[in-house]
Amino acid sequence: MALTNNDIIKKLRVALSYKDTDIIAILKLVDYDISKTELSAFFRAEDHEKYMELQDQILRNFLNGLVIHKRGKMERKPKSDADQRAVEKTLPPKEFRKPLGVKPKKPNVTQIGGIRFKVKDK
Repeated sequence: MALTNNDIIKKLRVALSYKDTDIIAILKLVDYDISKTELSAFFRAEDHEKYMELQDQILRNFLNGLVIHKRGKMERKPKSDADQRAVEKTLPPKEFRKPLGVKPKKPNVTQIGGIRFKVKDK
């Protein structure tokens, strides 16, 4: 028997001791709004008339929000001028970056059923 999305979120809720308000707050971290009544429909028994199947998008948003909740939001570091100059120093001069009309030799590659193999020259 495979786990459904509803089973996964139920197990996570129990394992992490979360309440409905905690799950709603986690979903808000990824800008996904859901009401408490919508959320409670996911935790009902399958034979209940108000039962709703949890969609992949909601589970994905919950898991992404859970990562942010546990680790914190990832902040991108802007590149400083010193970092940019260091990258430029490692590049060859501009006149050598332009194509010279000579194509580099491609490695000998064989493809069998979607898998690529490099063949060594003898």
